[in-house]
Amino acid sequence: MSPRDVGRAQMYATERLVFRMFERAGSARTVQIAGTELTLPTEALFGSVDSVRDYVSRVVSMPAVLERFPRSGVPVAVRSRGGFRSAEYRRVGGHAEIAIPDTREGRWALRELVVLHELAHHLDDGDGPAHGRGFVLTLTELVGTVLGPEAGFVYRVILAESGVR
Repeated sequence: MSPRDVGRAQMYATERLVFRMFERAGSARTVQIAGTELTLPTEALFGSVDSVRDYVSRVVSMPAVLERFPRSGVPVAVRSRGGFRSAEYRRVGGHAEIAIPDTREGRWALRELVVLHELAHHLDDGDGPAHGRGFVLTLTELVGTVLGPEAGFVYRVILAESGVR
């Protein structure tokens, strides 16, 4: 039995703050956070689950990801998910998959930060809760590796200020 995921709601609420920061960054992409002015990278928005699948394949093949995350060598499938309320990651036996809604109502999930969240579940090799400390560290490092240190900094600051550990 896996540990209870008591941090899930707090993690999702905190990520919504990060998402809004990326959405409101404007054309200059400049934001102020923790007394620091920085330029956010442009977040990729995907047009289909096929493009998410290609993106995930490219991310897990990045040398920096391969070096840091041992599970990046473990295959992960990406499929369309019915419904529209959530994206999800599942690991059953030796099979791992990310399911992304792609209906009109579910297009919110076709964004890079959501995909990286689901991929962080795959790369987290800890045995703690799904949104526990190991996951938070994995997600923060993955975002910083893929999107750059500015995005990683945003995650670290907002997660810490929100009490997500």
